Amino acid sequence: MLSRPLLTIHEAAALLKSSEPTVRGLIKDEGLRAIKLGREYRIAVKDLEAFLNDHAIRAAADHDDND
Repeated sequence: MLSRPLLTIHEAAALLKSSEPTVRGLIKDEGLRAIKLGREYRIAVKDLEAFLNDHAIRAAADHDDND
């Protein structure tokens, strides 16, 4: 049993205040984990949170290196 429901591309985009094509690009190019069910993708909340945490840390570290 899932502890949390899976997000659609539309729901993930709304949470990120982004567009659906941007979320699809994150899946394809940036390594956001997603599950393909038929023709649609679903994203586990924990995978979206992990993706954001990983990228936030890298962005902060990259910024510190440029100072």
